[in-house]
Amino acid sequence: MESRKSFLLRMDPELWKELEAWAHTELRSVNGQIEYLLKQAVQKRKRDNAAPQDPAD
Repeated sequence: MESRKSFLLRMDPELWKELEAWAHTELRSVNGQIEYLLKQAVQKRKRDNAAPQDPAD
């Protein structure tokens, strides 16, 4: 099994407070919340890039 990648992330303290409160309401750790949000963003980007382009654009 592949191990998880660790890295240092610096962020604005106010953003941290917002993420911490959000994570608490969804019963996640802040780390878990950040990973969840990043996964959602990656999936959305994949869907958006896979959508057929309108030739009129």
